[in-house]
Amino acid sequence: MQGYRELAAELRRRIDSGEFEVGSTLPRILDLMTEYGLAKQTVRDAVGVLADEGLVVTSKRAGTIVRNRTPVTIPLNRYTQVLAPGGTRGPWETATASQGLDGHMRLIKVERVPAEADVAELLELRPGDGLVYRLRHAIIRPDDIVQVQHAWYPQDLAEAAGIATADKVVGGIYGALVAAGHTPVTASETVSARPPTEQEAADLRIGGRISVVTVERVTRDQAGRPIEVLRAVAPADRLKFVYDDLPLGQAR
Repeated sequence: MQGYRELAAELRRRIDSGEFEVGSTLPRILDLMTEYGLAKQTVRDAVGVLADEGLVVTSKRAGTIVRNRTPVTIPLNRYTQVLAPGGTRGPWETATASQGLDGHMRLIKVERVPAEADVAELLELRPGDGLVYRLRHAIIRPDDIVQVQHAWYPQDLAEAAGIATADKVVGGIYGALVAAGHTPVTASETVSARPPTEQEAADLRIGGRISVVTVERVTRDQAGRPIEVLRAVAPADRLKFVYDDLPLGQAR
């Protein structure tokens, strides 16, 4: 073993072979020093390479943990499948269940906030108008945070749909909106990528060099009213967006 690059390659091989499983902890720095006969800084540099690659995440409290990199496919029809009120699964839970994954939405907070200028414009409101803000984590159980979702709704609509409280919305937000008379009809999505903020890297448990995919979605009801602005952030190596059977003009 010569240096940190060679050690990183060896640890990468052991991770890819399944010797170190997802969620398990790599041997301590001191143990790796002893096993490979290398200096502390060399071992630290090797672990740093793996963290930059998204293979592991380091924590002062828990050590170096092998990160879950299983991609989750997000189909366009994840919304159309959950428009009926009374269902038990929202879009995330529906998409993950179809892949044999135990998806769950964890509500972090709900609060009434004044509309900031950018969100007010998207919702065709005035800055300062009342909104309901919902912060959620899209999780694969037991505790794999794959996506952070920020969503804003006009306050009157949110209260009518029963989504202005911290209670779980069984069947998802869209089903609640339909029940309140606001059927989502169109959604415009903008997808881009960028480096994560420090808070996003912490929430998603990724190194700062792993890019995140951002999705901004504006949803309108049958009257053309904007009823939701959603901004989602996820590690770029965890989500695959699939847009099947898009119409490309009139058939001839």
